[in-house]
Amino acid sequence: MIPLFIDCSGRRVVIFGGGAVAARKAAYFVQEARVLVVSRSFVQKLETLQVEKECVDIKDASDTTLAALIKGAFLVIGALSDPAQNNRIGRLCRKKGILFNNAAGQAGDVVLPAISRGEHYTLAISTGGSSPAISRYIREHLERELPELDIMIVLQNRLREELKRMEPDQAKRNTILHKVLADPLVWKLLKTDPEKAWETVSKRYLHG
Repeated sequence: MIPLFIDCSGRRVVIFGGGAVAARKAAYFVQEARVLVVSRSFVQKLETLQVEKECVDIKDASDTTLAALIKGAFLVIGALSDPAQNNRIGRLCRKKGILFNNAAGQAGDVVLPAISRGEHYTLAISTGGSSPAISRYIREHLERELPELDIMIVLQNRLREELKRMEPDQAKRNTILHKVLADPLVWKLLKTDPEKAWETVSKRYLHG
């Protein structure tokens, strides 16, 4: 599999299942995509999300009914507790060339990673479904150990622009950028005084 970031704005995502797993999947997409959740019942969390809901008992639904529900979808997610039904939906998606993610059953062609998101970054972590706990552990570790990551990105962008103006050698610019990333004092200052951190970077690496 190849990791990609995709703009889902306005795209249609159909989720089968109305439980906690389906709610997590819906929350993953609802800020961008048009989400339809199909189930015979829905947990309270789904009532708080801006999603469409279609009350259908999947076991009793024909393939024709399911095909109509997924028509025009960019992505379909099988989040039912019954792997056989998820697999059935996956087979319909493959026939129609629709991307499919399977929460329980035969692997689909899309894996939803654990996400760590800041104002200036998005990190996606996946073990390909082998160990979701590891993906979550890595995400939590990064968020715990690098809480100043957003501020560092701002500083690095500022430094990069200054270096473009002052240093014509790209290799030297890259070396300085990496030295700043490895500087424990800069990280320490970012916690309490970002402007002081910039003054330190400027003195050490631009005018030192």
